[in-house]
Formats: sequence, C-alpha cells, structure tokens
Amino acid sequence: MTDQPDRQPERLPEKDERTGRSAAAARMHHQASWVDQQIRVAMAKGEFDNLPGAGKPITDLGPTHDPDWWLKKLVEREHIAVLPASLQLRKDDAELDALLDRLNVEAEVRREVEEFNARVIAARYRPPEGPPLITMPRDVDATVAGWRQRRTARLAAHRTTPAPAPAPAAESPKRRWFRRSR
Repeated sequence: MTDQPDRQPERLPEKDERTGRSAAAARMHHQASWVDQQIRVAMAKGEFDNLPGAGKPITDLGPTHDPDWWLKKLVEREHIAVLPASLQLRKDDAELDALLDRLNVEAEVRREVEEFNARVIAARYRPPEGPPLITMPRDVDATVAGWRQRRTARLAAHRTTPAPAPAPAAESPKRRWFRRSR
C-alpha cells in the first residue's frame, strides 16, 4: 500500500468539437443573448403587463442619499418598534401577567419573573436613554401567588362549563387483526 491518498485525475475543461473553445466560455459568451431572448418571450406573452407600480414615480428618490434607507424600509415593512429601555420595560410589565397566564409550571413562572427583574435592575445601572425608568422589580413570591390564584380560577371555570357532546362516530365492523390459517 502507498501512503499517498487516492488522487483524482485533473479534470480538463470540455471542448466544443466544432470550435475547439471551452464549452463554459461559449455558454458565458451567449448568456447575455439568451437572457435577452427570455425577456422578449416574456414580454410577448404579456407577463410584464399590469405590474404593481407601473407608470408611477419611484418613491424616496430625492436630491440627497440616505445610507440607511434599507433599514428604514425594513422597520416600516416589518412594523418593528424599537423603544428605549424604560418604555420597553413598562410595556413588558403591563404584559407580564398575560405572559405568565400562558405558562403551566410554577418553575417557568418564577424564571420569567426573575428574568424580568434582572432586566429592570440592569436598566437601573445604565444611563437613561429616554424617559425615566419608573418600573419596579416585582416580588417573585407575590407574583407567583397571583398566578396561582388566577390559574385556580381558570381551572374552576373550565370545570363548571359543560363539555361539548362528542360527535357520533360511524361504527365500522370490527376486523380481526389475526387470522388463523387452516
């Protein structure tokens, strides 16, 4: 055995039999004409008729160039809201109970409240970016107790509502899954 790994033979470029030129070079040479032909065929079929924005001026073409135009368009298109930390924490505080009510395990509820408290405390040590931070950390035990009460009330309300009657299923004859061969 030899110590050298198997080597693949060098691959030579394909040659066009008629011209002797490389086939890849010939494809590249004719690519522009092929694209133009595809566009002419599509125009003949009417695939470019009634496109949105046809005949309208291009928006946001002004005398100045904004290098962040794409970022502004992304924020507008995706409805991204970037709030200062103090406002984001106010919003998260208002939505925290609804978030906790979607959780079913007390350990997850505690983790979410502790994570919220850590963000509030971290925001207190940063310089203010906007309005003053008025959101306070939550008492974990009191928040978990409130979650437990709301959960108990939801479960009790769920038990008292009558369950919908199941739809009658069409009974099929029972088939034997095992047949004895004779």
